Amino acid sequence: MIDVAYYPGCSLHGTSREFDESLRAVAAELGIGLTEIADWNCCGASSGHTTDHLLGVALPARNLALAEAQGFGAVLAPCAACYNRLSAARLAIATEDGLAARIPDIIGRQFANSVEVHNAVELLRDASVTIDEKVAAALAPNPLEGVKLAAYYGCLLVRPFEVCGYDDPEQPTSMDEIINACGADDVDWDMKVECCGGAFSVSRTASVLRLGRAIIDNARSHGAEAIVVACPLCHSNLDLRQKAMAARGEEPMPILFVTQMVGLALGLAPVDLGLGRHFVDTEPLIARLVKQAAERVAAEKLAKQEAAAKAAARAEKQKVGA
Repeated sequence: MIDVAYYPGCSLHGTSREFDESLRAVAAELGIGLTEIADWNCCGASSGHTTDHLLGVALPARNLALAEAQGFGAVLAPCAACYNRLSAARLAIATEDGLAARIPDIIGRQFANSVEVHNAVELLRDASVTIDEKVAAALAPNPLEGVKLAAYYGCLLVRPFEVCGYDDPEQPTSMDEIINACGADDVDWDMKVECCGGAFSVSRTASVLRLGRAIIDNARSHGAEAIVVACPLCHSNLDLRQKAMAARGEEPMPILFVTQMVGLALGLAPVDLGLGRHFVDTEPLIARLVKQAAERVAAEKLAKQEAAAKAAARAEKQKVGA
């Protein structure tokens, strides 16, 4: 079993508990151990680093130092903002003159900056072969087979490249690979790395509505049945704000965390994946996909039976002719 230090951050213990629930459920299914960092603190996203650069480095550095002291070589930070801040802190400490020497005094503990930082997309991409194998071996029909899903990366999962570096910042494919491992079809669309409005959700709600509507409309126009995300803020802006969009008559678009998508493909129960916590109801989509999967399996079974019957008839005919 792989064992990594787990940094949930504020969102996964609060407004995005479904991300935490689905991550833990999927990790257990894939044999990945998650050990929450003891005594972790807020990483400062997104106000800390805009207030003071040193504060923006020290807050995430303390979490990395805790993981380091607890014997871990890698930290999993599922929240895109947390991932970005922890990764940015590592880079700043490694490259800025004198900063590595100052940080231990500021955070009150030794820190060698030796811990790697990964996000949930990286983790699942690296486990895509295992996901594919488990999906293929599942007894229940895969509800995601052939379903068209749009991978939405947003701003902070892949940018800036010098901070993230695990995927192309303009044409990322890692989440698309996970979609394919789940048996679904990734949608080639135009808005996968466009901004959803981020932290302007309250201060500039109209802008967030405009940006979110453009993202959802583009995904729909390219055939997507749902959008897959790995950022709590992106999820909130695209899920919560659809209530205002629906007031204008737009059809709601389910927004799934990447971990929820993987969980569905693995046959985990929707309740264990937190799918009931969304503002856009996911139950109609899931019910339709489950029904389609059952009908597909029944049709395939019937086709095999008919093919076997025809083969038997031909064999019998040949036997009589001989």
